[in-house]
Amino acid sequence: MRPMPKRFAALRSRARASGAACAVLATVVPAFTLGIGVAPAAAAPLPGGLGPCVPGNCPDPFPGINNGPLAGRDNGINIFVGDDFLVRGRAAEAEGRVVVLDDFDQDKDPEAGQTYNLGIVGVGSRVPPPNGADFLTTGGNVTIAPGETLDTTGGIVGEQGVVRHAGTQSGTVSGTLVQDPEAVAPYAGLRDQLTEASQCYARPDGTLRTPTGTAVNQGTQTLFTGDGTSSLQVFNVDFDMTGPTGGQQGVVFEDIPADATILVNVIGADRTINTYSGGIDDATDPLNAYRERLLWNFPDATTVDLSGTGQFQGSFLMGEQSSMTTVTLPGVNGRFFTTGSVTHTSAAAGGGGQEFHAYPFDGDLPECGGPQPVTGEVRVLKSDAETGEPLAGADFELWRETNNMPGLQTTGTVPDTLVTTCTTPTTGICTATTNPGTYYWRETEAPDGYDLPDPAVFGPLTLTEDNADTGVQTEALNTQAPVTPTTGSLTLDKTDAKNGRPLAGAVFELWRESNDVPGLQTTGADPDTLTDAGCSTDGAGQCTFDDLPLGEYYLREIAVPEGYVLPANPVSGPFEVTEANSSEGVTVELSNKRGEPCKGKDCKDGTHKSAHA
Repeated sequence: MRPMPKRFAALRSRARASGAACAVLATVVPAFTLGIGVAPAAAAPLPGGLGPCVPGNCPDPFPGINNGPLAGRDNGINIFVGDDFLVRGRAAEAEGRVVVLDDFDQDKDPEAGQTYNLGIVGVGSRVPPPNGADFLTTGGNVTIAPGETLDTTGGIVGEQGVVRHAGTQSGTVSGTLVQDPEAVAPYAGLRDQLTEASQCYARPDGTLRTPTGTAVNQGTQTLFTGDGTSSLQVFNVDFDMTGPTGGQQGVVFEDIPADATILVNVIGADRTINTYSGGIDDATDPLNAYRERLLWNFPDATTVDLSGTGQFQGSFLMGEQSSMTTVTLPGVNGRFFTTGSVTHTSAAAGGGGQEFHAYPFDGDLPECGGPQPVTGEVRVLKSDAETGEPLAGADFELWRETNNMPGLQTTGTVPDTLVTTCTTPTTGICTATTNPGTYYWRETEAPDGYDLPDPAVFGPLTLTEDNADTGVQTEALNTQAPVTPTTGSLTLDKTDAKNGRPLAGAVFELWRESNDVPGLQTTGADPDTLTDAGCSTDGAGQCTFDDLPLGEYYLREIAVPEGYVLPANPVSGPFEVTEANSSEGVTVELSNKRGEPCKGKDCKDGTHKSAHA
């Protein structure tokens, strides 16, 4: 067998053209509907643009299986499940982005490690999704068994993904949880497209696709022999790839041209691959060389078992929507797309640590429909106006210019068209993949602590066929909102000391403690601060001092209502205005005594003798 050098298809080159500086936060959205019965041609990717690495920061080439530092970022979907994703037994990890149209359910063997790593894993390609992107998206529930953890951090400080779920969530998740009823809306049509594509790859006109080579189960191995020339090598397999008694066997390819795509159509209702082929070290197992151009297509199977001891190589497509695929292989290295359900588990006889590893599929497959419409990315970068740092938590709407009126119109009889909404993650970038046209980003809510820009519309951005490869981007700057200091209030209730009735006409000064000397000092070189020179109680006996900075205050009574006497000590306090009581304010109750009738020889009619409160 001739070793096959790495290849990166034209589609992936186009996808990477935007460069590492432009982090892509929204994955590829289905852009066309596949047809059946179209004449085959080796010129197309998987539906919806699935397969290649989605930039940001795609390594070239992808590293082999390792546990070294993170090697790049890939925001493409690595695992798509049209029904349920079940984690059982001793399964350990699923690397890359995962989209599940129904439920994600984790209930491992109680004697196994109780964590399932998703997005970032310990061993794999070490190319996770962008930090803060959606690592798991479900259209149903996320259920983690008691005592277990779904971990999106990979044990790396500062790293974590978003678990976006349309249904309920229970159990422990290390990551950001977002309940979103529309979580899988962008991917809902993808399931049928994958089913149609799977059938088309196997039966373009209703009959089995003409192979370019042969596949023979020789007992100890299944040998795939190509024609040595075709850029698309097609093999049809109508048997289980197992040994004579169902045991493990090798998987070997021969006469495959360099850079060719390999399509293996595995036909039949129930199929098993039980293999030791595929290795941790790319240099030691020839199967690894085909990894990113090899697709295992199961168009019919309702039951698929992937077992053995190999680090199996290549991507998988299960087209039967009622199917259940059970994966007990130690490693699956490539994209994994099933329109049915998958159970990631371990063999009953023991052994654990089963893993999905994220690797792109860069092959050119048969064209199964009309030409794909040109699409590209429309992006907005949210940044701090002063520091230039990206900002998370800004809400945006993307509008398409459709009413032929200058500028953006969001209301009225003929508004422009709302395309999508987005909240910026930690990268500060919202992205939408869409058709050529003119677009506006409209910010509807600023991040916490920031003012909404005025105006809050950014654009126009014009996406064309010429710039669709790189996309178009604008920057939205936000300034921090002024910090309003916390203030409080102090309300005085003045009453008659004898009967408790409110007293009007008592006058008080308000002093702020400012010299750090206990008690009130109104004179001298460093007195306290007079905040209010006089407030007179109203008919309800009240006087309120508003907008007071936090601190300690004194009240000094300087005049009393008629018929009442000034207290011997007219100063009361200190009263503390704090952040804790700033909303309800501080209330102080003070009373005055009436003056006693004068009985001395110096008294005149109507006068009163002084009394003390």
